[in-house]
Amino acid sequence: MYSCTVVRTKNPAVRTQLIERAAQMLRVREPVTLRSVVAGTGLSTMAVYTYFGGMDGLWRAMRQEGFTRLAAKLDAVSLTEDPVQDLAALGSAYVANALADPDLYRVMFDAGFELENPAAADESLHSLVSAVERAKGAGRFRADVDPLAVATQSWAVGHGLVSLVATGPLPPQALDHGASILTALFTSCGDGPETCRRSVGLGWRPTATG
Repeated sequence: MYSCTVVRTKNPAVRTQLIERAAQMLRVREPVTLRSVVAGTGLSTMAVYTYFGGMDGLWRAMRQEGFTRLAAKLDAVSLTEDPVQDLAALGSAYVANALADPDLYRVMFDAGFELENPAAADESLHSLVSAVERAKGAGRFRADVDPLAVATQSWAVGHGLVSLVATGPLPPQALDHGASILTALFTSCGDGPETCRRSVGLGWRPTATG
């Protein structure tokens, strides 16, 4: 007599449902617990263990999902022949991603839970580093500019502005100030003021893309 074991395939839609459910609960400041996260979903608490191994796994997955969506948003940016414009456009995409999923965005930076794949965060930063390297190669930035340092500073500009807008106290219109901040940063790297202002103006459109 033969026996067989039925392997149940996990449904990616259920995994996403639980992640977004937990994020929505954070938005309205509801306690995220094993029971509350499945309440009203038709799922049992076992689903949290099946898909995440428990609540800690769910929090890790939420962090990972945030970086996964950010990477996808940055990858979708169409690069041009102007690397400085592209740097500003990547910053806009960063802001747009954060405003589209503000709850996942907050969880992304909760260092209390390790990422499932830490390389995902590195990939997001690498897209900025690559653009800075292109700006150096095109003669827009000085040869002694550190691409990682400028990429980090660019990230900090976007992160600071979006944090103040997403959680208050600044209105969405404050995002427009990012253009002048990035222009100051990029001109300090050697770009010409007028050329830089024009490039950043073409790329920095967070309220239009967000």
